[in-house]
Amino acid sequence: MFKLYDFSISLLVFGMKIASLFHEKTKKGYLGRKESLTKVKKEFSPEDRVIWMHAASLGEYEQGLPVLEKLKIRHPEYKILITFFSPSGYENVVRKKNIADVICYLPFDKRKGIKEFCNQFATEIFFTVKYDYWYRLLQNLAAKNTPVYVVSALFYKEQSFFRFWGKFFVNRLKENVTLFFHQTKTSLNLAKSIGLEQSILAGDTRFERVKKNKENFTEINEIKEFVQDFPVLVVGSSWEAEENIVKKFIDKNSEARIILAPHDLKRVPQIKNRFQDAAVLFSQFSLSEMQKTDRILIVDNIGMLSKLYHYAHVALVGGGFHQAGLHNILEAAVYGVPVLFGNHYKKNPEADELIAQNGAKSFSNEEEATTFLLQLFQEPEMQRKMSENAAQFIQKQPNASEIILENMLN
Repeated sequence: MFKLYDFSISLLVFGMKIASLFHEKTKKGYLGRKESLTKVKKEFSPEDRVIWMHAASLGEYEQGLPVLEKLKIRHPEYKILITFFSPSGYENVVRKKNIADVICYLPFDKRKGIKEFCNQFATEIFFTVKYDYWYRLLQNLAAKNTPVYVVSALFYKEQSFFRFWGKFFVNRLKENVTLFFHQTKTSLNLAKSIGLEQSILAGDTRFERVKKNKENFTEINEIKEFVQDFPVLVVGSSWEAEENIVKKFIDKNSEARIILAPHDLKRVPQIKNRFQDAAVLFSQFSLSEMQKTDRILIVDNIGMLSKLYHYAHVALVGGGFHQAGLHNILEAAVYGVPVLFGNHYKKNPEADELIAQNGAKSFSNEEEATTFLLQLFQEPEMQRKMSENAAQFIQKQPNASEIILENMLN
């Protein structure tokens, strides 16, 4: 069965090589992997003791970071390695201040290449986040008696483990993973149903991350000047569907100010053109030059979104109206605001939980979302209750990273 797995990895490599000729993001990931071994050779020796976190992309990195930060505090003598699969994760983290000694792409999961990579340092603790499993890597680490963990593990019925042909992958996890720390009880039960008994419920580390973001909030003067005393809708990581809702909303609500942070900054000119004089770019905003028609502030930079929700009375979070998947709703909920989104979020159990607590609501189409959004701004008491529910939902969540560390280091 491993031969078939190795063949599938070879197909993946070939496919990325071809795709890199046409797709810039794929090209970055493909070429970046060629530099990974050089990076670790430069910074690590075979004697260096390393804590290694692997994350598929930026969202998984955010989930794993609270654990990594606490491990570094407990073991300042260890060096830190962070690997990514996706360019979007790698590029967002590598250019910012971080705690890693090395950040690089995870090499392709081929037997020879992954073994050579792992032999460049001594891994004291390895953990992957959520569900990014690479079986040659796990096999190699287990052969070295390295403790292997899965943080914020999430199992769901559609995964290959629950198919008739998934036994091979389940057995690899049984053999090579020391302990799974599950986000939800549903995930825990599913894992145990296929024999992954080395599982405990720890909760979602992202709750700690957003709480910390709120605690460390600093004012953004331009945003404060723009919103003044107006009611505010913050649209985070928007796609076209969310922008359609904004268009319908401002046609019927003449008071609210909108802060719109697009998912893809390449679309900023298109969005500005769509809203014409009603919109101003953050990079060009000036209070002295502000026009009465300026109702939408388009945030044309990366890294500010988690702070923007501080100014919201209501948040509309992107990604849920198509298969791209819902973006982070906890960044909004932590500020105690109602959170609205589309109903494509099967890999986001926190969405169902927040809806159940009446701190959020999902919609199958833009018209339903617009109608409810207008209602929220017309009914302050309804808005207030949802806001309180969202804040309470975040605050009552357990300190997952402490549970994880307690079990990792004992």
